[in-house]
Amino acid sequence: MKAAQIIFASIALFYLRNVESKHWALVIAGSNGWYNYRHQADACHAYQILNKHGIPEENIVVMMYDDIANNRENPTRGKIINMPNGPDVYEGVPKDYTKEEVTPENFLNILQGNKDKVKGGSGKVIDSGPDDHIFVFFTDHGAPGLIAFPDSELHARQLQEALVSMNQKQRYKQMVLYIEACESGSMFNRHRLPTNINVFATTAANGVESSYACYYDKKRQTYLGDVYSVKWMENSDKANFLQETLESQFDVVKKETNTSHVMQFGDMNISKEPIGDFQGNSEIAFDNTTKHYTPVPIVDAIPSPDVPLNIMYNKLREVRTSQERDQVLTMINDEHKMRKIIKSTVRDVVERLVSNEHKQHRIINTPATPTNMRCYENAVTKFRTNCFNFNKYEHALRHVYVLSNLCDEGLHMIEVERAIEKSCFALHQQYTH
Repeated sequence: MKAAQIIFASIALFYLRNVESKHWALVIAGSNGWYNYRHQADACHAYQILNKHGIPEENIVVMMYDDIANNRENPTRGKIINMPNGPDVYEGVPKDYTKEEVTPENFLNILQGNKDKVKGGSGKVIDSGPDDHIFVFFTDHGAPGLIAFPDSELHARQLQEALVSMNQKQRYKQMVLYIEACESGSMFNRHRLPTNINVFATTAANGVESSYACYYDKKRQTYLGDVYSVKWMENSDKANFLQETLESQFDVVKKETNTSHVMQFGDMNISKEPIGDFQGNSEIAFDNTTKHYTPVPIVDAIPSPDVPLNIMYNKLREVRTSQERDQVLTMINDEHKMRKIIKSTVRDVVERLVSNEHKQHRIINTPATPTNMRCYENAVTKFRTNCFNFNKYEHALRHVYVLSNLCDEGLHMIEVERAIEKSCFALHQQYTH
């Protein structure tokens, strides 16, 4: 009798936990502008997968600028696609946080369930508990130790402090993060993602390389997706969510993303679990129409930093009049000119702080692995606010590694900030007089 009671209690506890356990998702596209079409397309596609497989809309928070679907350059107003001739992925996507509400501060507060600290938007947060599963997908630009938002950036230290805090407060049972960004592996490289906080993460690239855009669309004159993102989502579109594991999906994506090194971090035990435990509700995620996943080779992948120029060059091939040709050539020349200005400004910062030419060369030509995080974070903010807004001049992100190297030389944070101010003031004076 006692044994029967124990068995009954165990069964009851099992079902009670399943009933109480919830699935949550946070989807973020951190960019805006038509040339960044692909990021919001990735995010909208991700929402469709999560919602289709059983995560209710009230448990999915979407952050995106929302300037693509009804953009004047969109030939199919109100629709967004994520692959050539693909379906509309925009319809039904909740507009929880848009425009100026898409910030690192909101992201961190939404993730941690700090509803009273969230500014604007729908007010939805990840209101999770100790038995819940959380899935986070971020897509945008990145640099060593940071991922970008429309007007600011989120640093690796901030993200990992939030994850550790959530673990300590029992805000989840397990969490999975997928990050699409250049140098995204650096979010977990230096400050290693702890293996004991029940978090598993994968990234589109290692800590020193670009992620890649793909699916250039002549009609829209922009790229529709990012290689890593479309590979995991095209796999999820056809996967059996009860059988395919995170590990098997990682293996597929790593194999098919032959443009960059897809990485994994954190608790590898979580990778053995079904994708339905995170990208859906595993109890209702099985779809009888599921088909075998057949990878489609991507033949037009390009490094994300090259997207603006490649869009311009593609436009140049399609021009019909000499006036159009001149306009596009002016845009190309302006882009090349701005890249040179950014590069020379960064060199000027270095030269103001370091007199030795050999050391200057090393600082400018060595990939960064940020260690002096406070100095680096402040330097990046100063560079963005005084020199080049990353949203307008995305190429400037390709040079912030130099600021990390300067900080790691042992220079005082205030010295680095003053050098940035002086270089950018001199730049401003040069181009306004």
